[in-house]
Amino acid sequence: MTDTVRLLTGFMRQTADRLITLIYPLRCPVCDRPVRPFGCEICSDCLGKLKGLKSPFCEKCGKKISGQGYICVDCGRVHHVFDRCRSAFEYDTVKAAIYRFKYLGRREYAHGFAVMTQKILADYLGGIKPDAIVPVPLSGQKERIRGYNQAGEYARELSKLLDIPLLDDALVRVRNTAPMKLLTPQERLKNLKNAFKSGQNVVKSKSILLVDDIYTTGATMDACAKVLFDAGADSVYCIALASGKGV
Repeated sequence: MTDTVRLLTGFMRQTADRLITLIYPLRCPVCDRPVRPFGCEICSDCLGKLKGLKSPFCEKCGKKISGQGYICVDCGRVHHVFDRCRSAFEYDTVKAAIYRFKYLGRREYAHGFAVMTQKILADYLGGIKPDAIVPVPLSGQKERIRGYNQAGEYARELSKLLDIPLLDDALVRVRNTAPMKLLTPQERLKNLKNAFKSGQNVVKSKSILLVDDIYTTGATMDACAKVLFDAGADSVYCIALASGKGV
């Protein structure tokens, strides 16, 4: 493809995207109304309501902590497989938005979330310098019901913004696991045992950025990181859209 053709193709794609947005306006992940002003990812009036997770946070998993210390209680008693994790937001501040993103078809939120993540976690991303981005996969059954994988949509937008390759086939979920939110830490580990496998041997000798929507105890990230390390990854760093309080 020549440079002229590439530029023309890019221009046509951008024009088509803008026309689609005019007909079907993007919705703000904060207020869920059409974004104002046009062309933004989040309403200007809503920007101040969407606050990033700030220090002090756990140096290992990125969860908010209070008082002294560098790691949270969960990380003090669990050896995580992944190298490090950070979250863009505290879960309680974006709970409603994530619910709509996850269950009500608001996949368009992914772009706004990715833009904010890039700003909030710029230092973290600049420090780890990943070679590729890998989303945590959904089971085939859940993805058919929802129509998409929310972590995959979020990871795809991060890939575009950061200009880092997306390896959306590097992990495959081979079991439809039970919902995690009501399980104990021990039950979560059992629930995720052998739930993932390597899709293709594309992570060998690479630094991987593993992406999910919510981080709670790290059981899912650990299960995925183990598979990636077994497939030859050099390091596995993680990003979650939001982090919960743990168990």
